[in-house]
Amino acid sequence: MTPLLLQQSYSMVAAASPYLFYFTVYSFLGWVLEGSYNLYSTGTFRKEGFLKGPFKPMYGCAPLLLLAAHEISLPFPLLLLLALIVPSAVEFVSGWLLKGIFRRQWWDYSGMPFQLQGHICLKFSLYWWGLSLLCLYGLQPLVNFLYLYLERVWIPVLPIALLLFTADLLWTFRTRRRGLQLLDHLLEPPELGEG
Repeated sequence: MTPLLLQQSYSMVAAASPYLFYFTVYSFLGWVLEGSYNLYSTGTFRKEGFLKGPFKPMYGCAPLLLLAAHEISLPFPLLLLLALIVPSAVEFVSGWLLKGIFRRQWWDYSGMPFQLQGHICLKFSLYWWGLSLLCLYGLQPLVNFLYLYLERVWIPVLPIALLLFTADLLWTFRTRRRGLQLLDHLLEPPELGEG
Protein backbone atom coordinates (compact mmCIF):
# COMPACT_ATOMS: atom_id res chain seq x y z
CA MET A 1 0.00 0.00 0.00
CA THR A 2 1.17 3.47 -0.73
CA PRO A 3 1.54 5.96 2.13
CA LEU A 4 -1.21 8.12 0.62
CA LEU A 5 -3.64 5.18 0.55
CA LEU A 6 -2.77 4.30 4.15
CA GLN A 7 -3.32 7.90 5.18
CA GLN A 8 -6.72 7.98 3.42
CA SER A 9 -7.73 4.67 5.04
CA TYR A 10 -6.78 6.00 8.47
CA SER A 11 -8.74 9.21 7.80
CA MET A 12 -11.85 7.20 6.93
CA VAL A 13 -11.51 5.08 10.06
CA ALA A 14 -10.95 8.20 12.18
CA ALA A 15 -14.06 9.84 10.68
CA ALA A 16 -16.24 6.78 11.32
CA SER A 17 -14.70 6.03 14.71
CA PRO A 18 -17.05 8.06 16.92
CA TYR A 19 -20.13 6.62 15.21
CA LEU A 20 -18.86 3.07 15.56
CA PHE A 21 -18.16 3.81 19.22
CA TYR A 22 -21.71 5.17 19.67
CA PHE A 23 -23.15 2.13 17.87
CA THR A 24 -21.18 -0.22 20.13
CA VAL A 25 -22.12 1.59 23.34
CA TYR A 26 -25.82 1.85 22.46
CA SER A 27 -25.95 -1.77 21.26
CA PHE A 28 -24.45 -2.86 24.58
CA LEU A 29 -26.81 -0.60 26.57
CA GLY A 30 -29.72 -2.10 24.60
CA TRP A 31 -28.57 -5.55 25.68
CA VAL A 32 -28.47 -4.33 29.30
CA LEU A 33 -31.90 -2.68 28.95
CA GLU A 34 -33.51 -5.81 27.50
CA GLY A 35 -31.82 -8.04 30.06
CA SER A 36 -33.04 -5.78 32.88
CA TYR A 37 -36.59 -5.74 31.48
CA ASN A 38 -36.45 -9.53 31.14
CA LEU A 39 -35.19 -9.83 34.73
CA TYR A 40 -38.08 -7.67 35.90
CA SER A 41 -40.74 -9.48 33.85
CA THR A 42 -39.55 -13.12 33.95
CA GLY A 43 -36.97 -13.31 36.75
CA THR A 44 -33.96 -14.03 34.53
CA PHE A 45 -31.53 -11.54 33.02
CA ARG A 46 -30.54 -13.59 29.97
CA LYS A 47 -32.85 -13.24 27.01
CA GLU A 48 -31.81 -14.85 23.77
CA GLY A 49 -31.13 -12.31 21.09
CA PHE A 50 -30.15 -12.51 17.48
CA LEU A 51 -26.42 -12.24 18.29
CA LYS A 52 -24.65 -14.37 20.88
CA GLY A 53 -22.55 -11.50 22.28
CA PRO A 54 -23.82 -8.74 24.59
CA PHE A 55 -25.10 -6.49 21.80
CA LYS A 56 -28.48 -5.59 20.33
CA PRO A 57 -27.70 -3.84 17.02
CA MET A 58 -31.22 -2.44 16.77
CA TYR A 59 -30.42 -0.25 19.77
CA GLY A 60 -27.28 0.98 18.02
CA CYS A 61 -28.99 1.82 14.71
CA ALA A 62 -31.84 4.00 15.97
CA PRO A 63 -29.62 6.42 17.96
CA LEU A 64 -27.24 6.81 14.99
CA LEU A 65 -30.14 7.75 12.72
CA LEU A 66 -31.45 10.20 15.32
CA LEU A 67 -27.97 11.68 15.83
CA ALA A 68 -27.72 12.25 12.08
CA ALA A 69 -31.05 14.09 12.16
CA HIS A 70 -29.92 16.08 15.20
CA GLU A 71 -26.59 17.04 13.60
CA ILE A 72 -28.25 18.55 10.54
CA SER A 73 -30.15 20.89 12.87
CA LEU A 74 -33.70 19.84 12.12
CA PRO A 75 -36.40 21.84 13.91
CA PHE A 76 -37.21 20.51 17.38
CA PRO A 77 -40.81 19.49 16.55
CA LEU A 78 -39.51 17.39 13.66
CA LEU A 79 -36.90 15.78 15.95
CA LEU A 80 -39.70 14.95 18.40
CA LEU A 81 -41.60 13.23 15.61
CA LEU A 82 -38.50 11.39 14.38
CA ALA A 83 -37.76 10.23 17.95
CA LEU A 84 -41.11 8.42 17.79
CA ILE A 85 -40.89 7.14 14.20
CA VAL A 86 -37.23 6.12 13.83
CA PRO A 87 -36.98 3.55 16.69
CA SER A 88 -40.33 2.03 15.72
CA ALA A 89 -39.28 1.82 12.07
CA VAL A 90 -35.95 0.22 13.05
CA GLU A 91 -37.79 -2.26 15.29
CA PHE A 92 -40.32 -3.09 12.57
CA VAL A 93 -37.71 -3.56 9.83
CA SER A 94 -35.49 -5.60 12.17
CA GLY A 95 -38.37 -7.87 13.17
CA TRP A 96 -39.55 -8.24 9.58
CA LEU A 97 -36.04 -9.09 8.33
CA LEU A 98 -35.32 -11.55 11.14
CA LYS A 99 -38.64 -13.30 10.60
CA GLY A 100 -38.15 -13.35 6.83
CA ILE A 101 -34.59 -14.68 6.97
CA PHE A 102 -34.77 -17.01 9.99
CA ARG A 103 -38.53 -17.71 10.19
CA ARG A 104 -38.46 -16.77 13.85
CA GLN A 105 -39.89 -13.84 15.75
CA TRP A 106 -37.68 -12.75 18.67
CA TRP A 107 -40.43 -10.52 20.10
CA ASP A 108 -44.15 -10.57 19.55
CA TYR A 109 -46.54 -7.75 20.31
CA SER A 110 -49.49 -9.41 18.53
CA GLY A 111 -51.43 -9.69 21.80
CA MET A 112 -51.18 -5.95 22.43
CA PRO A 113 -53.51 -3.25 21.15
CA PHE A 114 -52.41 -1.06 18.24
CA GLN A 115 -49.75 -3.43 16.97
CA LEU A 116 -48.46 -4.08 13.45
CA GLN A 117 -47.70 -7.71 12.52
CA GLY A 118 -46.47 -8.29 16.08
CA HIS A 119 -43.26 -6.36 15.35
CA ILE A 120 -44.26 -2.99 16.84
CA CYS A 121 -47.02 -1.67 19.07
CA LEU A 122 -48.06 1.74 20.32
CA LYS A 123 -47.14 1.07 23.97
CA PHE A 124 -43.52 0.18 23.19
CA SER A 125 -43.27 2.85 20.49
CA LEU A 126 -44.06 5.39 23.21
CA TYR A 127 -41.40 3.81 25.44
CA TRP A 128 -38.85 4.06 22.60
CA TRP A 129 -39.90 7.66 22.02
CA GLY A 130 -39.13 8.60 25.63
CA LEU A 131 -35.88 6.63 25.60
CA SER A 132 -34.86 8.26 22.31
CA LEU A 133 -35.31 11.74 23.73
CA LEU A 134 -33.43 10.74 26.87
CA CYS A 135 -30.70 9.29 24.67
CA LEU A 136 -30.37 12.38 22.43
CA TYR A 137 -30.46 15.03 25.12
CA GLY A 138 -29.27 13.23 28.26
CA LEU A 139 -27.12 10.25 27.41
CA GLN A 140 -25.45 11.29 24.15
CA PRO A 141 -23.45 14.16 25.70
CA LEU A 142 -22.06 11.64 28.23
CA VAL A 143 -21.32 9.04 25.54
CA ASN A 144 -19.60 11.70 23.46
CA PHE A 145 -17.51 12.73 26.49
CA LEU A 146 -16.64 9.08 27.06
CA TYR A 147 -15.58 8.76 23.42
CA LEU A 148 -13.34 11.83 23.65
CA TYR A 149 -11.81 10.41 26.81
CA LEU A 150 -11.22 6.95 25.28
CA GLU A 151 -10.49 7.97 21.68
CA ARG A 152 -6.77 7.16 21.89
CA VAL A 153 -7.61 3.66 23.10
CA TRP A 154 -10.70 3.14 20.91
CA ILE A 155 -9.11 3.79 17.51
CA PRO A 156 -6.47 1.03 17.87
CA VAL A 157 -9.07 -1.33 19.40
CA LEU A 158 -11.65 -0.59 16.68
CA PRO A 159 -10.42 -3.19 14.14
CA ILE A 160 -10.56 -5.88 16.85
CA ALA A 161 -14.06 -4.77 17.88
CA LEU A 162 -15.20 -4.86 14.24
CA LEU A 163 -13.66 -8.29 13.78
CA LEU A 164 -15.39 -9.66 16.90
CA PHE A 165 -18.73 -8.15 15.91
CA THR A 166 -18.42 -9.52 12.35
CA ALA A 167 -17.42 -12.96 13.68
CA ASP A 168 -20.45 -12.98 16.00
CA LEU A 169 -22.70 -11.93 13.13
CA LEU A 170 -21.33 -14.59 10.75
CA TRP A 171 -21.34 -17.33 13.39
CA THR A 172 -24.89 -16.48 14.43
CA PHE A 173 -26.09 -16.36 10.83
CA ARG A 174 -24.41 -19.69 10.04
CA THR A 175 -25.74 -21.54 13.09
CA ARG A 176 -29.26 -20.17 12.75
CA ARG A 177 -29.39 -20.97 9.02
CA ARG A 178 -28.06 -24.47 9.74
CA GLY A 179 -30.87 -24.93 12.24
CA LEU A 180 -33.38 -23.90 9.58
CA GLN A 181 -31.92 -26.38 7.09
CA LEU A 182 -32.28 -29.15 9.67
CA LEU A 183 -35.87 -28.08 10.34
CA ASP A 184 -36.62 -28.05 6.60
CA HIS A 185 -35.16 -31.54 6.30
CA LEU A 186 -37.30 -32.82 9.18
CA LEU A 187 -40.45 -31.23 7.75
CA GLU A 188 -39.99 -32.61 4.23
CA PRO A 189 -42.64 -35.15 3.34
CA PRO A 190 -41.24 -38.65 3.06
CA GLU A 191 -40.60 -39.96 -0.43
CA LEU A 192 -42.82 -42.81 -1.40
CA GLY A 193 -41.12 -45.73 -3.05
CA GLU A 194 -42.37 -47.43 -6.17
CA GLY A 195 -44.38 -50.39 -5.35
